[in-house]
Amino acid sequence: MGTAAAAHLPVMRDRVLELLAPALESPGAVLVDATLGRAGHASALLSAHPGLTLVGIDTDAAAVEESRQVLLAFADRVTLIQAVYDELPQILARLGLRMVQGVLFDLGVSSPQLDNPGRGFSYSKDAPLDMRMDQAGTLTAADIVNGYPADRLARVLREYGEEHFARRIADAVVRERQHAPLTSTLRLAEIVRECIPAPARRTGGNPAKRTFQALRIEVNGELDALHRALPAALDAIAVGGRVVALAYHSLEDRAVKRALATRSADATPRGLPVALESAQPEFRLLTRGAQRPSPAEVAANPRAAPARLRAAERIRAAAA
Repeated sequence: MGTAAAAHLPVMRDRVLELLAPALESPGAVLVDATLGRAGHASALLSAHPGLTLVGIDTDAAAVEESRQVLLAFADRVTLIQAVYDELPQILARLGLRMVQGVLFDLGVSSPQLDNPGRGFSYSKDAPLDMRMDQAGTLTAADIVNGYPADRLARVLREYGEEHFARRIADAVVRERQHAPLTSTLRLAEIVRECIPAPARRTGGNPAKRTFQALRIEVNGELDALHRALPAALDAIAVGGRVVALAYHSLEDRAVKRALATRSADATPRGLPVALESAQPEFRLLTRGAQRPSPAEVAANPRAAPARLRAAERIRAAAA
């Protein structure tokens, strides 16, 4: 949920507004911000569209409460809900909304979460190994590094962090925890650094980045939730409505790309002489590949650098 540390600037704000604008111009339009964060995008969209109603969802209770204050001027047009975004169908059903005109995903961890030392997301500040987006959740990063067998821990680091030295790191963590439980973010980052050969440490940023990403995804079940949420969101979009998704690592972006490509392709079986009407694409892609933030934006907000934006528009109703 990329935001600048100082000003909490939403990543690629102008492009997000531009892509969603055609779907949100009509009075009564409804936008679901599935990853509300600190409401940077939401505030800009509500300002740009006086007739827009917003449903804001975030798993982080602190984010919901802070956003409530940010959006006070729009309170009569806003419904904020603490939930995981894969609960979208149930949320819309409770609100009596069958279809919506827009859905926005700004994935990953937000700057306020990174900048709060107590949350344990950052490898540059010492904190307890927590990483829960929902503080009511039971699984923490400490539970994983102190409880998972080496094989399972290595699999998490390899699959969710795309970490080449996953097994070496997992073995080192298991050796370390035999002396005392691992509870410190800086100690974990130090262990990871010691496991990665010096040539590999010279590029790619902090050596602990991939390990911390993997643990965060495992703690919060992020990819499983995303794989459920994307099709649910696309199902909820009305004809003419649009979805915009900002991803910050390749696993998120791959999930978004596949979900949009599937709905934007002709599904007529090979070999048939004519295209089936029922198999025609429901969506059209609005972006060619993934769009990236401008150099100027990255200079102003380095955390925007990995952002990849994809968008699509519903062009026909789903086949009955």
